[in-house]
Formats: sequence, C-alpha cells, structure tokens
Amino acid sequence: MQNRKTSQLSWLWLSALVVVFDYVSKAWMSYWLDSSSIIPVFPCLNFILTHNPGAAFSFLGWADGWQRWLFVAISLGVSLYLMRLLYRGGVSKWVGCAIALIIGGAIGNLYDRLTLGYVVDFIDFCIGYWHFATFNVADMAISIGAIMWVIASYKKSGKK
Repeated sequence: MQNRKTSQLSWLWLSALVVVFDYVSKAWMSYWLDSSSIIPVFPCLNFILTHNPGAAFSFLGWADGWQRWLFVAISLGVSLYLMRLLYRGGVSKWVGCAIALIIGGAIGNLYDRLTLGYVVDFIDFCIGYWHFATFNVADMAISIGAIMWVIASYKKSGKK
C-alpha cells in the first residue's frame, strides 16, 4: 500500500516542473516586456505583459484587493485537496497527471498572488481583432489538467 501512495505522490514532480517553468517564463517576460510591448510570435499569437489581480478572464479584477486573499485561499484549498487525492491513491495515471498539472498551475499563480498581489499573464491568442483572455503557463497547465480529468471521467463512465 505504501508503494502505491509513493508512486501516486511521485506525480508531484510534474507539479514542480510546471511551477518552475511558469516562474521562469513569467520572470523572462517581465524582464523583456513592458506594458506597451507586443512581441508577435505567429500571426495569431503575441507576447504581451499584463498584470491580472483577478482570476480567469480578469474575474473580480475590478475589486479593491480582497479578491487576492479569496483566490489565495481557493488555490491553497484546491491544491491541498488534490494532494490528498494523490496520497490516498486509487487514481489512474491519466488522472494523476491531470491532478499534477492542476496543482502545479495553482501553485504557480498562488506564488504570484502572494508575492506580487496579481498574476503575470503574457500569452495573447488572437484571430484578427478578436483576442482571447491573456494567460500564462500556469493557466495552460490548469486548463489541460481539467480537460484531461473530464476526458478520464467520460472514459470511465463509458466503461460501465
């Protein structure tokens, strides 16, 4: 039983990798970009520096600061809950990977909120004049992890 718990917790290396890659990418972009810089990467992809005090799609970004602590609490709570799921074991490799990505993304953005008071975003996806919400590596990890978990849930329910 202990070996299974250890192997489930070994997914946390992926979480750590996400946190490091997220931190390095944000530091790099913060160094090279200012608030008026745009670096075209592809016709539909730019790097542009933004500071987001809110959540996804700048949700609650207009609030006067209390949202920072709300999102800190949510990130901590979700991360601890997901780590507990890994520790308890019984999740597939696919779900373990998904959980690790979500934990890494949550901790990456949590670090920004605690140290800066906002999250550094820099990836701007656009089609013509339409722009998707600017995001970062942590956001991608959370989104990919969530999609993987949903797919795993559908696969599992389809087997019954």
